[in-house]
Amino acid sequence: MCGVAPIAHLDVDAFYASVELQRRPELRGLPVIVSGSGPRAVVTTASYEARRFGVGSAMPTARARRLCPDAVLVAPDFDAYRQASRAVMALVRRAVERVEVVGLDEAYLDLVDLVAPRAAMRRLVSDIHAATGLDCSIGIGPNRLVAKVASDAEKPRGFVCLTREEACTRFARHPPGLVPGIGPKTASRLEAMGITTLGALAATPVDTLVARFGANHGPDLQRRARFEASAILTPVRIAVSESRETTFDVDISDAVRLEEILSDLAGQLCQRLVRQERRGRNVAIKVRLSDFTTVTRARTIAEPTNDPRVVSGVALELLREYAPARPVRLLGVRVAAFEQAQTDSDADQLALPL
Repeated sequence: MCGVAPIAHLDVDAFYASVELQRRPELRGLPVIVSGSGPRAVVTTASYEARRFGVGSAMPTARARRLCPDAVLVAPDFDAYRQASRAVMALVRRAVERVEVVGLDEAYLDLVDLVAPRAAMRRLVSDIHAATGLDCSIGIGPNRLVAKVASDAEKPRGFVCLTREEACTRFARHPPGLVPGIGPKTASRLEAMGITTLGALAATPVDTLVARFGANHGPDLQRRARFEASAILTPVRIAVSESRETTFDVDISDAVRLEEILSDLAGQLCQRLVRQERRGRNVAIKVRLSDFTTVTRARTIAEPTNDPRVVSGVALELLREYAPARPVRLLGVRVAAFEQAQTDSDADQLALPL
Protein backbone atom coordinates (compact mmCIF):
# COMPACT_ATOMS: atom_id res chain seq x y z
CA MET A 1 0.00 0.00 0.00
CA CYS A 2 1.07 3.65 0.18
CA GLY A 3 1.92 3.32 3.86
CA VAL A 4 -1.22 5.26 4.81
CA ALA A 5 -4.81 4.62 5.88
CA PRO A 6 -6.29 4.82 2.38
CA ILE A 7 -9.05 6.76 0.72
CA ALA A 8 -9.66 6.15 -2.98
CA HIS A 9 -11.19 8.49 -5.52
CA LEU A 10 -12.79 6.74 -8.49
CA ASP A 11 -13.55 8.78 -11.61
CA VAL A 12 -15.07 7.36 -14.79
CA ASP A 13 -12.97 8.61 -17.70
CA ALA A 14 -14.78 11.10 -19.98
CA PHE A 15 -18.02 9.67 -18.58
CA TYR A 16 -20.72 11.17 -20.83
CA ALA A 17 -18.62 10.75 -23.97
CA SER A 18 -17.71 7.18 -22.96
CA VAL A 19 -21.38 6.27 -22.46
CA GLU A 20 -22.15 7.64 -25.93
CA LEU A 21 -19.31 5.60 -27.44
CA GLN A 22 -20.77 2.45 -25.87
CA ARG A 23 -24.05 3.23 -27.61
CA ARG A 24 -22.40 4.33 -30.88
CA PRO A 25 -19.26 2.23 -31.36
CA GLU A 26 -18.86 3.61 -34.89
CA LEU A 27 -17.66 6.87 -33.25
CA ARG A 28 -14.69 5.24 -31.51
CA GLY A 29 -11.43 6.97 -32.32
CA LEU A 30 -13.21 10.12 -33.50
CA PRO A 31 -13.28 13.47 -31.67
CA VAL A 32 -16.68 13.48 -29.97
CA ILE A 33 -18.23 16.46 -28.19
CA VAL A 34 -21.29 15.95 -25.99
CA SER A 35 -23.22 19.20 -26.10
CA GLY A 36 -26.44 20.89 -27.00
CA SER A 37 -26.59 22.59 -30.39
CA GLY A 38 -27.95 26.06 -29.60
CA PRO A 39 -25.86 29.21 -30.12
CA ARG A 40 -25.21 29.42 -26.38
CA ALA A 41 -24.62 25.72 -25.76
CA VAL A 42 -21.60 24.65 -23.74
CA VAL A 43 -19.59 21.44 -23.84
CA THR A 44 -20.77 18.83 -21.32
CA THR A 45 -17.70 16.69 -21.96
CA ALA A 46 -15.49 15.57 -24.82
CA SER A 47 -13.68 12.40 -25.82
CA TYR A 48 -9.92 12.34 -25.36
CA GLU A 49 -9.53 12.65 -29.13
CA ALA A 50 -11.35 16.00 -28.96
CA ARG A 51 -9.46 17.09 -25.86
CA ARG A 52 -6.21 16.92 -27.82
CA PHE A 53 -7.49 19.94 -29.76
CA GLY A 54 -8.01 21.89 -26.55
CA VAL A 55 -11.73 21.15 -26.16
CA GLY A 56 -12.83 21.07 -22.51
CA SER A 57 -15.93 20.88 -20.34
CA ALA A 58 -17.96 24.10 -19.90
CA MET A 59 -16.34 25.63 -23.01
CA PRO A 60 -18.78 27.35 -25.39
CA THR A 61 -19.64 24.83 -28.07
CA ALA A 62 -19.06 27.40 -30.81
CA ARG A 63 -15.45 27.76 -29.66
CA ALA A 64 -15.05 23.98 -29.40
CA ARG A 65 -16.20 23.61 -33.00
CA ARG A 66 -13.63 26.18 -34.10
CA LEU A 67 -10.88 24.31 -32.26
CA CYS A 68 -11.99 20.96 -33.65
CA PRO A 69 -14.08 21.48 -36.80
CA ASP A 70 -14.19 17.75 -37.57
CA ALA A 71 -15.69 16.86 -34.18
CA VAL A 72 -18.89 14.83 -33.99
CA LEU A 73 -21.49 16.69 -31.90
CA VAL A 74 -23.74 14.43 -29.80
CA ALA A 75 -26.71 15.70 -27.82
CA PRO A 76 -26.59 14.73 -24.12
CA ASP A 77 -28.91 11.97 -22.88
CA PHE A 78 -29.01 12.19 -19.10
CA ASP A 79 -31.37 9.25 -18.71
CA ALA A 80 -28.67 7.06 -20.26
CA TYR A 81 -26.00 8.62 -18.04
CA ARG A 82 -28.04 8.02 -14.90
CA GLN A 83 -28.55 4.39 -15.89
CA ALA A 84 -24.81 3.91 -16.49
CA SER A 85 -24.03 5.65 -13.20
CA ARG A 86 -26.32 3.31 -11.27
CA ALA A 87 -24.56 0.29 -12.78
CA VAL A 88 -21.11 1.66 -11.87
CA MET A 89 -22.05 2.66 -8.33
CA ALA A 90 -23.71 -0.70 -7.67
CA LEU A 91 -20.37 -2.38 -8.40
CA VAL A 92 -18.55 0.17 -6.24
CA ARG A 93 -20.84 -0.50 -3.27
CA ARG A 94 -20.43 -4.23 -3.77
CA ALA A 95 -16.66 -3.84 -3.41
CA VAL A 96 -16.52 -1.26 -0.60
CA GLU A 97 -18.82 -0.72 2.37
CA ARG A 98 -18.38 3.05 2.86
CA VAL A 99 -18.83 5.09 -0.30
CA GLU A 100 -19.46 8.80 -0.83
CA VAL A 101 -20.92 9.45 -4.28
CA VAL A 102 -20.12 12.99 -5.43
CA GLY A 103 -21.52 12.89 -8.95
CA LEU A 104 -22.82 10.58 -11.62
CA ASP A 105 -19.24 9.65 -12.50
CA GLU A 106 -17.16 9.86 -9.33
CA ALA A 107 -17.03 8.68 -5.74
CA TYR A 108 -14.76 8.47 -2.71
CA LEU A 109 -14.20 5.01 -1.21
CA ASP A 110 -13.05 4.16 2.31
CA LEU A 111 -10.47 1.37 1.94
CA VAL A 112 -9.39 1.11 5.57
CA ASP A 113 -11.01 -2.27 6.20
CA LEU A 114 -9.66 -3.91 3.05
CA VAL A 115 -6.75 -6.34 3.44
CA ALA A 116 -5.27 -5.53 0.01
CA PRO A 117 -6.70 -2.16 -1.08
CA ARG A 118 -4.75 -1.74 -4.29
CA ALA A 119 -5.63 -5.23 -5.49
CA ALA A 120 -9.28 -4.61 -4.60
CA MET A 121 -9.31 -1.38 -6.62
CA ARG A 122 -7.73 -3.06 -9.64
CA ARG A 123 -10.41 -5.76 -9.49
CA LEU A 124 -13.10 -3.08 -9.22
CA VAL A 125 -11.82 -1.22 -12.28
CA SER A 126 -11.74 -4.51 -14.20
CA ASP A 127 -15.26 -5.44 -13.05
CA ILE A 128 -16.65 -2.04 -14.07
CA HIS A 129 -15.10 -2.31 -17.53
CA ALA A 130 -16.36 -5.87 -17.99
CA ALA A 131 -19.91 -4.95 -16.94
CA THR A 132 -20.29 -1.53 -18.57
CA GLY A 133 -17.42 -1.06 -21.02
CA LEU A 134 -16.41 2.08 -19.13
CA ASP A 135 -12.86 2.84 -18.02
CA CYS A 136 -12.04 4.43 -14.67
CA SER A 137 -9.12 6.21 -13.09
CA ILE A 138 -8.24 5.58 -9.45
CA GLY A 139 -6.34 7.76 -7.00
CA ILE A 140 -5.39 6.44 -3.55
CA GLY A 141 -4.05 8.52 -0.68
CA PRO A 142 -4.30 9.32 3.01
CA ASN A 143 -7.07 11.87 2.50
CA ARG A 144 -9.66 13.08 0.00
CA LEU A 145 -7.48 15.79 -1.51
CA VAL A 146 -4.54 13.50 -2.32
CA ALA A 147 -6.90 10.86 -3.70
CA LYS A 148 -8.73 13.34 -5.93
CA VAL A 149 -5.61 14.92 -7.43
CA ALA A 150 -4.01 11.48 -7.83
CA SER A 151 -6.99 10.18 -9.81
CA ASP A 152 -6.60 13.06 -12.28
CA ALA A 153 -2.83 12.69 -12.64
CA GLU A 154 -2.60 9.96 -15.28
CA LYS A 155 -5.96 9.85 -17.05
CA PRO A 156 -7.30 7.87 -18.80
CA ARG A 157 -7.12 4.53 -16.98
CA GLY A 158 -4.83 6.03 -14.36
CA PHE A 159 -3.94 4.24 -11.14
CA VAL A 160 -1.91 6.45 -8.80
CA CYS A 161 -1.15 5.86 -5.11
CA LEU A 162 0.55 8.65 -3.14
CA THR A 163 1.34 9.63 0.42
CA ARG A 164 0.78 13.27 1.36
CA GLU A 165 4.50 13.93 1.19
CA GLU A 166 4.75 12.27 -2.23
CA ALA A 167 1.88 14.43 -3.48
CA CYS A 168 3.62 17.58 -2.24
CA THR A 169 6.80 16.61 -4.10
CA ARG A 170 5.13 15.40 -7.29
CA PHE A 171 2.91 18.45 -7.75
CA ALA A 172 5.17 21.15 -6.26
CA ARG A 173 5.77 22.76 -9.66
CA HIS A 174 2.16 22.63 -10.76
CA PRO A 175 -0.06 25.74 -10.62
CA PRO A 176 -2.25 26.22 -7.54
CA GLY A 177 -5.38 25.71 -9.65
CA LEU A 178 -4.55 22.01 -9.89
CA VAL A 179 -5.98 21.55 -6.39
CA PRO A 180 -9.77 21.53 -5.90
CA GLY A 181 -10.92 24.58 -3.99
CA ILE A 182 -8.44 26.98 -5.62
CA GLY A 183 -10.39 28.58 -8.44
CA PRO A 184 -9.29 30.87 -11.29
CA LYS A 185 -9.92 34.10 -9.37
CA THR A 186 -7.90 32.95 -6.38
CA ALA A 187 -5.16 31.66 -8.68
CA SER A 188 -5.00 35.08 -10.35
CA ARG A 189 -4.69 36.82 -6.98
CA LEU A 190 -1.93 34.41 -6.00
CA GLU A 191 -0.13 35.06 -9.28
CA ALA A 192 -0.28 38.79 -8.60
CA MET A 193 1.62 38.02 -5.36
CA GLY A 194 4.24 36.08 -7.34
CA ILE A 195 2.88 32.70 -6.16
CA THR A 196 2.57 30.53 -9.26
CA THR A 197 3.18 26.98 -7.97
CA LEU A 198 1.82 24.76 -5.22
CA GLY A 199 5.32 24.52 -3.76
CA ALA A 200 5.55 28.30 -3.49
CA LEU A 201 2.10 28.49 -1.94
CA ALA A 202 2.94 25.81 0.61
CA ALA A 203 6.07 27.75 1.60
CA THR A 204 4.36 31.15 1.89
CA PRO A 205 4.10 32.38 5.49
CA VAL A 206 0.54 31.97 6.68
CA ASP A 207 0.50 35.57 7.94
CA THR A 208 1.07 36.73 4.37
CA LEU A 209 -1.86 34.69 3.15
CA VAL A 210 -4.09 35.86 5.98
CA ALA A 211 -3.32 39.49 5.15
CA ARG A 212 -4.37 38.94 1.54
CA PHE A 213 -7.17 36.36 1.82
CA GLY A 214 -8.46 36.60 5.38
CA ALA A 215 -8.25 34.55 8.55
CA ASN A 216 -10.14 31.55 7.14
CA HIS A 217 -9.29 31.42 3.45
CA GLY A 218 -5.59 32.19 3.89
CA PRO A 219 -4.72 29.19 6.10
CA ASP A 220 -7.03 26.99 4.01
CA LEU A 221 -5.03 27.80 0.88
CA GLN A 222 -1.81 26.77 2.59
CA ARG A 223 -3.38 23.52 3.84
CA ARG A 224 -4.55 22.68 0.34
CA ALA A 225 -1.09 23.37 -1.11
CA ARG A 226 0.32 20.98 1.49
CA PHE A 227 -2.36 18.40 0.68
CA GLU A 228 -3.75 18.47 4.20
CA ALA A 229 -7.40 17.43 4.20
CA SER A 230 -10.00 15.23 5.83
CA ALA A 231 -10.12 11.46 5.44
CA ILE A 232 -13.75 11.33 6.60
CA LEU A 233 -16.42 10.28 4.11
CA THR A 234 -20.08 11.24 4.19
CA PRO A 235 -21.92 8.26 2.66
CA VAL A 236 -25.17 10.22 2.25
CA ARG A 237 -24.74 13.71 0.82
CA ILE A 238 -27.62 15.97 1.75
CA ALA A 239 -28.58 18.52 -0.88
CA VAL A 240 -29.44 21.87 0.63
CA SER A 241 -31.46 22.91 -2.42
CA GLU A 242 -32.88 21.68 -5.71
CA SER A 243 -33.20 23.86 -8.80
CA ARG A 244 -34.07 24.03 -12.47
CA GLU A 245 -32.78 26.66 -14.86
CA THR A 246 -32.42 27.27 -18.58
CA THR A 247 -30.30 29.52 -20.78
CA PHE A 248 -32.08 30.92 -23.82
CA ASP A 249 -30.67 30.78 -27.34
CA VAL A 250 -31.97 34.33 -27.80
CA ASP A 251 -32.54 36.83 -24.99
CA ILE A 252 -36.22 37.18 -24.01
CA SER A 253 -37.89 40.45 -23.01
CA ASP A 254 -41.54 39.35 -23.29
CA ALA A 255 -42.82 39.22 -19.69
CA VAL A 256 -45.62 36.77 -20.55
CA ARG A 257 -43.18 34.36 -22.19
CA LEU A 258 -40.82 34.59 -19.22
CA GLU A 259 -43.68 33.73 -16.85
CA GLU A 260 -44.65 30.72 -18.98
CA ILE A 261 -41.08 29.43 -18.90
CA LEU A 262 -40.73 29.99 -15.16
CA SER A 263 -43.99 28.12 -14.49
CA ASP A 264 -42.76 25.21 -16.60
CA LEU A 265 -39.44 25.11 -14.72
CA ALA A 266 -41.30 25.13 -11.40
CA GLY A 267 -43.41 22.21 -12.60
CA GLN A 268 -40.33 20.19 -13.58
CA LEU A 269 -38.70 20.95 -10.25
CA CYS A 270 -41.74 19.93 -8.24
CA GLN A 271 -42.09 16.65 -10.15
CA ARG A 272 -38.62 15.71 -8.92
CA LEU A 273 -39.35 16.86 -5.38
CA VAL A 274 -42.54 14.77 -5.32
CA ARG A 275 -40.61 11.67 -6.46
CA GLN A 276 -38.08 12.30 -3.68
CA GLU A 277 -40.82 13.04 -1.13
CA ARG A 278 -39.14 16.32 -0.25
CA ARG A 279 -40.73 19.66 0.57
CA GLY A 280 -39.09 23.02 1.10
CA ARG A 281 -39.97 26.34 2.69
CA ASN A 282 -37.73 28.63 0.66
CA VAL A 283 -38.50 29.49 -2.97
CA ALA A 284 -36.08 31.52 -5.07
CA ILE A 285 -35.63 32.66 -8.64
CA LYS A 286 -32.44 33.34 -10.59
CA VAL A 287 -32.38 35.86 -13.44
CA ARG A 288 -29.39 36.59 -15.68
CA LEU A 289 -29.80 39.62 -17.91
CA SER A 290 -28.41 40.27 -21.37
CA ASP A 291 -25.46 42.17 -19.85
CA PHE A 292 -24.70 39.10 -17.63
CA THR A 293 -25.96 40.80 -14.48
CA THR A 294 -27.26 37.97 -12.31
CA VAL A 295 -29.76 38.47 -9.50
CA THR A 296 -31.61 36.16 -7.14
CA ARG A 297 -34.77 36.80 -5.21
CA ALA A 298 -36.07 34.48 -2.48
CA ARG A 299 -39.00 34.14 -0.14
CA THR A 300 -39.63 31.84 2.83
CA ILE A 301 -43.17 30.50 3.09
CA ALA A 302 -45.06 29.27 6.13
CA GLU A 303 -45.29 25.55 5.27
CA PRO A 304 -42.89 23.28 3.35
CA THR A 305 -44.21 22.39 -0.09
CA ASN A 306 -43.58 20.57 -3.33
CA ASP A 307 -46.87 21.74 -4.86
CA PRO A 308 -46.17 23.21 -8.32
CA ARG A 309 -49.00 25.71 -7.90
CA VAL A 310 -47.45 27.10 -4.73
CA VAL A 311 -43.86 27.12 -5.99
CA SER A 312 -44.87 28.60 -9.33
CA GLY A 313 -47.03 31.22 -7.64
CA VAL A 314 -44.25 32.43 -5.36
CA ALA A 315 -41.70 32.37 -8.19
CA LEU A 316 -43.96 34.42 -10.46
CA GLU A 317 -44.53 36.97 -7.71
CA LEU A 318 -40.78 37.32 -7.24
CA LEU A 319 -40.27 37.76 -10.99
CA ARG A 320 -43.00 40.39 -11.25
CA GLU A 321 -41.61 42.28 -8.27
CA TYR A 322 -38.13 42.26 -9.79
CA ALA A 323 -39.41 43.25 -13.27
CA PRO A 324 -36.22 42.75 -15.31
CA ALA A 325 -35.10 46.01 -16.88
CA ARG A 326 -33.22 44.23 -19.68
CA PRO A 327 -33.84 41.16 -21.84
CA VAL A 328 -33.28 37.92 -19.95
CA ARG A 329 -30.53 35.43 -20.86
CA LEU A 330 -31.14 32.79 -18.15
CA LEU A 331 -34.04 31.99 -15.86
CA GLY A 332 -34.22 29.54 -12.96
CA VAL A 333 -36.19 28.51 -9.88
CA ARG A 334 -34.99 26.87 -6.67
CA VAL A 335 -36.52 25.28 -3.58
CA ALA A 336 -34.51 25.01 -0.35
CA ALA A 337 -34.93 24.56 3.41
CA PHE A 338 -36.15 20.98 3.09
CA GLU A 339 -38.09 19.33 5.88
CA GLN A 340 -36.30 15.97 5.54
CA ALA A 341 -33.06 14.51 4.23
CA GLN A 342 -32.83 12.71 0.92
CA THR A 343 -32.13 9.07 0.20
CA ASP A 344 -28.99 7.40 -1.10
CA SER A 345 -30.45 7.16 -4.59
CA ASP A 346 -31.07 10.90 -4.59
CA ALA A 347 -27.51 11.58 -3.51
CA ASP A 348 -26.21 9.71 -6.55
CA GLN A 349 -27.69 12.40 -8.78
CA LEU A 350 -26.63 15.60 -7.06
CA ALA A 351 -24.25 16.59 -9.83
CA LEU A 352 -26.78 16.14 -12.63
CA PRO A 353 -26.66 19.22 -14.90
CA LEU A 354 -29.86 21.14 -15.31
